[in-house]
Amino acid sequence: MTNSTAVVAITKHGTAIARRLQEQLPDVDVYYPQKFAQGDEVAREITAFSGSVVDHVPTLFSAYSGLVGIFSLGAMVRLVAPLLRDKKTDPAIVVVDDRAEHAISVLSGHLGGANLLTQQVAKALGARPVITTASDVAQTVAVDLLGREFGFEIENFEMVTAVSAAVVNEERVHIIQEAGELDWWPYTKPLPAYLKVFNSLEAACQQTFDAALVITPRLLTKDETRRFLARGVLYRPKVIVVGVGCNRGTSAKEIEQVITHALNTVQLSTKSVRNVATIDLKADEPGLLELCARHKWPLVTYTAEQLNQISIPNPSETVFKHVGAYGVSEPAALLSSDAKDFVVEKVRSGNVTVSVCIVSHS
Repeated sequence: MTNSTAVVAITKHGTAIARRLQEQLPDVDVYYPQKFAQGDEVAREITAFSGSVVDHVPTLFSAYSGLVGIFSLGAMVRLVAPLLRDKKTDPAIVVVDDRAEHAISVLSGHLGGANLLTQQVAKALGARPVITTASDVAQTVAVDLLGREFGFEIENFEMVTAVSAAVVNEERVHIIQEAGELDWWPYTKPLPAYLKVFNSLEAACQQTFDAALVITPRLLTKDETRRFLARGVLYRPKVIVVGVGCNRGTSAKEIEQVITHALNTVQLSTKSVRNVATIDLKADEPGLLELCARHKWPLVTYTAEQLNQISIPNPSETVFKHVGAYGVSEPAALLSSDAKDFVVEKVRSGNVTVSVCIVSHS
């Protein structure tokens, strides 16, 4: 599936609307019947198809992350119904009526981005956006989207529906944020009274609540899990920077074991790793690249000169002789995180050295 959007029309008016959309939103791919072709389709990279739209929608559904149909809502529902799998994988579906008066968010409003796509299409056409998801209508927290723009990862997605119900029904919901970006509230109005924010689970325990949103890189204790996640969603903010030094040829497995052990020691989740940092001499290290690719961790590198500008507690003449820097994992972690101190200062095991810092968003 691509990250682009397909716009499909089936009528003469719809074809004109699709062409207008392409002018306003150049990234969309336009499809309409051959009988409405105007001769400039090749130049404009528009696909004029033959046969029924029914034959083409299944392919577009699986090929695009967004699908805009310029025809009736009922027709779209019948076309995509046999193709639906789940809200995590289905594309965003939007419908525009044949006079471009309304743009309607149909499917995958939150995770798939249909609500955002609806707003974009409506603005491009001067149409009225129609969005019916309860959290958007009420202008409250969208549980499945909280912190998404910052990379927050939901660990227990099976709880999203129950906690979303608590939010839209205005039950007492505690939002406990121990780390991560703070500007996740998307509205200009203040947070509703039924949503209360705390900076620790301990503080949140002092008041009664019905559901919880927990934003933390920590591995929760059994008691915390029982108390907060029985009806709670756990978010992993990307706040951990892992500095890594390793010998040439070290396997991904060995590097991963040392990182995992270091994080477990301080009760931190690997799901909250934002990136790995090291010296530029290791930018092509196969084991490190393999590990980062597997976890989708960006690899940030620094020159020896940059690393040597950072004061570290354990400078090593031996490391300096090999790579020109007095340390790798420690200064790389500090530089990348902009932290003042370490969570894990330095752990050496076998061929690997690891240091851990937390990014501050205060």
